[in-house]
Amino acid sequence: MIITISRQFGAGGSEVAGRVAKALGWRLVDNELIAQVAERAGLPPEEVAQKEERAPGFIERLARTLARASPELFPRPADKVPEPEEARLVRITEKVVAELCGEGNVVVVGRAAPAVLQQQHDAVHVKIVAPRPVRIRTAMQRLGLDESGAATVLDETDRGRARYHKQYYQRDWNDPANYHLVLNTEALGLDGAAGVIVGLIPRSGS
Repeated sequence: MIITISRQFGAGGSEVAGRVAKALGWRLVDNELIAQVAERAGLPPEEVAQKEERAPGFIERLARTLARASPELFPRPADKVPEPEEARLVRITEKVVAELCGEGNVVVVGRAAPAVLQQQHDAVHVKIVAPRPVRIRTAMQRLGLDESGAATVLDETDRGRARYHKQYYQRDWNDPANYHLVLNTEALGLDGAAGVIVGLIPRSGS
C-alpha cells in the first residue's frame, strides 16, 4: 500500500508522515524524493523544493505568453524552445514517485503525489490541515519571522501548491473530495492524526 500526505503549510504534515511511517515500519519518502529529483535534474535540492511552492518565474511566464500570442516567433518542432524548467521537473518527479512507490509500503509527502498516483488503487490519500492562526504561529517559530512575514510565507506556499496541482493535473488542491481523509492537527494533535491514518491500514499489509 501507499499513503500520500498533502499538507497545508504549518499544519505538521511532515511530522505526521514521519510518525505514520515509524508506526507502520514503512519507508518515508520526503526529503529523499527532493534529493532524487534534484540529482536527476542536475539542480540543487533547495531549488527543486521551491518549485512546488512558487509561481512560475517571469521568464517562463513570458515565454508561455509569447508562444500563445505569436507562435510565429518561435522555432518549429525541429528546433523547439527548451521546455520550461518546472515542467521538466514535474516529469522527473512523476517518474521518481512511481519508482519509489513501486515496492509499496511507502508514505509519500507532497509533490502532488495524490494526483500522480490517482490511478493507484492501493493508495490512501490524506490531507493535513490546521486553522490559519495555528499555522501562522508554527511558521513564526520555525522560520523566526514576525506574524506578518509568517502569514505571507504561509499564503504564498499554499497558493503555490494549489497552482501546481491545477496547472499540471487540473485538480483542486483544496477540494476534500480528492482525499480519503482530511485531518485537523489542532483538533487531533500530531500523534492523534497519525493514529487515525495508521488505524486505516490492515496490519497484514505492513
